Amino acid sequence: MNSAWTKLKTTLEMIKFEHTLFALPFAFMGAILAANGLPTWRQILWITLAMVGARSAAMTFNRIIDRDIDAKNPRTAGRELPSGKLTVGFAWIFLYVSIGLFLLASYSLNWLTFALSPVALLVVLGYSYAKRFTVFAHLLLGLALAIAPSAAWIAVRGSLDDELPILLSLLVLMWTAGFDVMYACQDFEFDRKSGLHSIPARFGIANSLWIARLFHLQAFVVLVILYLVSGLGWLALAGVAAVGALLLFQHTLVRSDDLSRMNAAFFTTNAFVSVILLLTFGGAVFMAQ
Repeated sequence: MNSAWTKLKTTLEMIKFEHTLFALPFAFMGAILAANGLPTWRQILWITLAMVGARSAAMTFNRIIDRDIDAKNPRTAGRELPSGKLTVGFAWIFLYVSIGLFLLASYSLNWLTFALSPVALLVVLGYSYAKRFTVFAHLLLGLALAIAPSAAWIAVRGSLDDELPILLSLLVLMWTAGFDVMYACQDFEFDRKSGLHSIPARFGIANSLWIARLFHLQAFVVLVILYLVSGLGWLALAGVAAVGALLLFQHTLVRSDDLSRMNAAFFTTNAFVSVILLLTFGGAVFMAQ
């Protein structure tokens, strides 16, 4: 029993399961906006399982593909595959199970979610190769997460028939790209030496932090537009203000000569952003009824 629990715990650590907080609230937000209230419990269940499956598959594939790179990087050498805590064979099995869960959930929602599921898989799995070829890998990661709210909208309505999910997805894309650029600053020297592509490796840490600020400014502008288009009330506006303050605070934690508070900027602050928007915009939808 202890062995099984240990393996489960190690597997959840491999896929950073707790980081599901980054994207899952945006999927729920997309579903609530699509339903103009609470989706059915069946929809909520299958949306959740689809998100868990897709994200688990994406993280596992990334760990498999990057295991040799991770082994050479002091910051990532202790990860589960390079350190031998989990075998590559087990990771492949877990990947196939995760993909199966995602496809089953997509099929159980409606025909369009199932028809588009291979496209979603191509994006979320394909991101793992991006840093080998392009400096725009951060935007591709943003695109992978940005699928969630529009996919949830389709899961509820069976079509993408409004600008709201597009705006929400664009917000997620720019927000994710911004914090990923910040996080990649930690691997600035390693990426350059290894020939990997990233904005910090190309432009340096100081310039990259300014690029991250630009991405987050764009995300905030899109958030304001989303609020105006949605026509939601004061609670949603409070969410806009709170997220704006969090984004500003995040950038006060990190300087080009001091990345020691990167984990606080990346993990704590970003988890709050998605949850705040779900509570405020979701709450505003219910208050408007």
